[in-house]
Amino acid sequence: MIARLIELEDVDSTNNEAMRQAENGAPHGTVVRADSQKAGKGRRGRSWQSPGGVNLYFSLLLRPSFEPEHASMLTLLMAMAAVRAIVEDTGADGVGIKWPNDILLNRKKICGILTELKTCQGTVREPGVVNSQAAIDYVVIGVGINVNLTEIPEELAGHVTSLRCELHRELSRGQLLEHILQDFEAIYLVFEKSYNLEFIRQEYNQYLAGRGEEVRVLDPQGEYVGISHGITERGELLIQKPNDSPEADMVKVYAGEVSIRGKDGYA
Repeated sequence: MIARLIELEDVDSTNNEAMRQAENGAPHGTVVRADSQKAGKGRRGRSWQSPGGVNLYFSLLLRPSFEPEHASMLTLLMAMAAVRAIVEDTGADGVGIKWPNDILLNRKKICGILTELKTCQGTVREPGVVNSQAAIDYVVIGVGINVNLTEIPEELAGHVTSLRCELHRELSRGQLLEHILQDFEAIYLVFEKSYNLEFIRQEYNQYLAGRGEEVRVLDPQGEYVGISHGITERGELLIQKPNDSPEADMVKVYAGEVSIRGKDGYA
């Protein structure tokens, strides 16, 4: 799958650069890696702090043939690949996934993933908020991992960390990138056969932070709490509303619509 690796010293964001490469005809499987980012991006327009020399920032360009409705599952595929690689490289316990796009270590964030797609109508959006009738031109999956970061801003110290801070040793960013891409390719090849996540659902749920616990769902139609019961084969999060709720049924939460907040440290 990996057709080309573009390594840069500094960019605004690797997602933006991958999109520029896509507009210039870069093929499926192009990877853009930067040592630092001036304007790293997170979900819902948030910024991602991206100092040089310590962390891993990269974006993967895909040109899939499937419909836009399947694109949000790519974030979960990348999260699973990154977790596998981190565990393989470090042997770390306490690695978890905060659905749908963050990876945690000891309940603190070490990784964020941002998936963006462009339709053939020219619209660039996060999956889940595009016209499902418009064909995909390309998808970019951006990943930022705090690898060897040693200085965490005081206001983030309780919620953000790095592999080095938790494991007390320096790690190879290049090796981690190689293993993430290998794991993603293996997962993606299976995904292409069915366009669902049944083949990794059990493994994903084993790493899902807050599974079986109360979480807060930030839905544009109204905030509520419920018990997380893992993901479906389409990557939706199953939430059981409280028994005294007028809607006490199991709810399928779609990643493009809401955010999840935990009750005890992960955000």
